[in-house]
Amino acid sequence: MNWMRELFNVNKPIIAMCHLQAMPGDPRYDYEKGMDFVVESAYKDLIALQNGGVDGVMFSNEFSLPYLTKTRPITSISMGYIIGELKKEIKIPFGVNVLWDPVASIDLAVATKASFVREIFTGVYASDFGLWDTNVGEVARHRDALRANNIRLLFNIVPEAAKYLADRTIEDIAQTTVFNNLPDALCVSGATAGSETDSSMLQRVKNVVGDTIVLANTGLRLESVEEKLKIADGGIVGTTFKKDSKFFNGVDEDRVKVFMDKVNAFRK
Repeated sequence: MNWMRELFNVNKPIIAMCHLQAMPGDPRYDYEKGMDFVVESAYKDLIALQNGGVDGVMFSNEFSLPYLTKTRPITSISMGYIIGELKKEIKIPFGVNVLWDPVASIDLAVATKASFVREIFTGVYASDFGLWDTNVGEVARHRDALRANNIRLLFNIVPEAAKYLADRTIEDIAQTTVFNNLPDALCVSGATAGSETDSSMLQRVKNVVGDTIVLANTGLRLESVEEKLKIADGGIVGTTFKKDSKFFNGVDEDRVKVFMDKVNAFRK
């Protein structure tokens, strides 16, 4: 179980999201400010997160709205360029997430030497992005072909803005995902980015997956983080660290410090 302990050097690590601004090919991309603006924004957020004391960071194309389930090459190429520009400043373990494309996420992780990826690897869903299908067997073989089995896979089993097409309980989904795919961790989410992960759902997943790591994937807040970490093995935090806790804002270093002070006190 304790690959996370070895990677992050703490129990119940907090992985912070570094949300990248819209990039070339995205509807919201600012062609006047260009890629320099995207890199500068990512740099500011990265430094604020690290100074605030988070245990790890994950880079994602969060502002590539609306998302594709199979991205265009320009997205992962742009993300690779951004991470390359930031690489000398990254002082903590990092991962990547090319929304919502598992193959692109693994390619980006290999190219940037990321330690982990988070993705929707399994299931078929009705979603805001249309009918959303996956092929975990192909993804696993792609990782193997790249000799990238050292890259840890974080399976999001409750996709945001989507619902499983089959009528299955969260326990069934968690158990079969673990048995069939041997994930390195399971991520349990709320309805959208910033929506709180339901504690009862976290507990239901934790009850049936044995030693498999379970992470609270969205909506961790200062007032609820202790409650979630009593159940989960760690958390992924994005919106809570933003100025005024608003999704599209930049990271507020003071908010990060206050949050991590509470987490560190709990971990002790």
